Amino acid sequence: MGFMDDAKQTAEAVGEKIKDTWEDTSDRVGDKLDEMKADAEVRKAEAERDSVHARNDIKEDLRDN
Repeated sequence: MGFMDDAKQTAEAVGEKIKDTWEDTSDRVGDKLDEMKADAEVRKAEAERDSVHARNDIKEDLRDN
C-alpha cells in the first residue's frame, strides 16, 4: 500500500499546486482589470476636464467680443 499512498499524496499535492496557481492567476487578472478600469476613468476625467476648459475658453472669447 505504500506505493498507492505515495501516489495519492503526490496527486493531492499536485492538485493543491494547480489550485493555488489558478487562484493566483485569477487574482492577477482581476487586479489587471481593476487597473485598466481605473486608467479608463482617469482618461475620461481628463477628457472631460479638457472639454470644460475648451468650452470656457470659447465662452470667454465670446464675452470679449
